[in-house]
Parts: sequence; C-alpha cells; structure tokens
Amino acid sequence: MSCDSSERKSEMRTFGTVQNLLSRPDGSATFTQGDTSVMAAVYGPGDVRQTKEIIDRATVEVIYKPTVGMPGIKEKFQEELIRNTCGAVIMTTLHPRTSVTIVTQVVHDAGSLLSCSINASCMALIDAGVPMKCLVAGVTCMLDKEKRLFLDPTDKQTEDAACCATFAFDSSNKKVITSTMQGSCTVQEYQMLLASCQTASEKVFEFYRSSAEKRFAKS
Repeated sequence: MSCDSSERKSEMRTFGTVQNLLSRPDGSATFTQGDTSVMAAVYGPGDVRQTKEIIDRATVEVIYKPTVGMPGIKEKFQEELIRNTCGAVIMTTLHPRTSVTIVTQVVHDAGSLLSCSINASCMALIDAGVPMKCLVAGVTCMLDKEKRLFLDPTDKQTEDAACCATFAFDSSNKKVITSTMQGSCTVQEYQMLLASCQTASEKVFEFYRSSAEKRFAKS
C-alpha cells in the first residue's frame, strides 16, 4: 500500500451544531461537517401505535428525508442504519410501550452524509434528554484509487474512491456499533480504515462535550 503517515492523518472538516432550534419536537439539532448539513428532530418517548408497541421496551423509529423529493431505496437504507445505530444506545427498556421517533432532514449533501446524519441524530437525542447508555459518533473515510486515505471525504473526493466506509462508535469503549462500505478493499486496508475512523471518532465526542459545556454555560 502507498499510504504514508501524512495521508493517514488527513483532517476532518469543521464541525458545527445548533440545538433546540425547533419548538414542536422534544429535542432538535443541526449538525454540519464542512458543507454537509443535516437537521434532526426527536419526538418522545411518547405514545406508540398498538401495531408497533413492544411490551418490554420502547420502539425506535427513524424518518429520513432527502433534500428534495421522496425517499428512495438509498434513503430507506440510511434510515435503517440510523435506526439500528440509535436503537443500540437508547435505553429503550426504561420506557416500554412507547415510541422514540427521530426525523432527519438532509439540508445539504457535500459528502459523508451518513456519518453527519448519525451525529445530528445523536445531538438531537441529547437535546431531547432521551436516556442513553452512551453517545454515538459516525465517521466516514475512503481510499482512492491510489490507495490514499481520506477522512470525512467530500462528494468530489468520493468520485475517485476505490472504497468508502462509514463506522459508528460508542463513546464508552469506541466499539463499532454500525459499519457499512461501498467498493472493495483488502482485509489490511479495511483494518486501516477502521482504525483511522476509530481514532477520529474522539474528535466528534470532544465536539459533543464542548458543545454541551458551552450550552450549559449560557443557561
């Protein structure tokens, strides 16, 4: 492989967030990574339809809305990944026979959309005060055709991707909660992608902490 140390240390784009920007949901947040922006709103724990009621835990639902038009197969796949990711960290057993609904709205897609959507959902869950076992951070990375590694790639960078992967990590042990990949790579390259994203996830968790500190400092 031709990845040198400088290529492995490619920087993530600048993060940004605004919480509690919507009045109707129980919690809401926008999350930006460079020019990629996603808005998320959380409703619940609240009433659930009888057909979706689970006796011993809350039902987690995700509605994923693209920038324009109706959700397609790609959006439904993203929706399922976010639902599984958030469902793994929400303490659903504390609120049986209820529903926690996360609505994500893509504002602008400039690359690494899935990881940005996961991070927006986590920030909205924090804002709603939904009990969670830990926080979750999504990170996307890619290898281009020359085997150079890029963290948080833009949409233009991914046009030259040999493979592109997104991982979601928990804040407790940095263990993988969710992973998905497009393209192909060797086992060694996959491990390199995983390790790079795992290290980068700490930057996301640090941003969560600093955002919370700034918000509570103002209140």
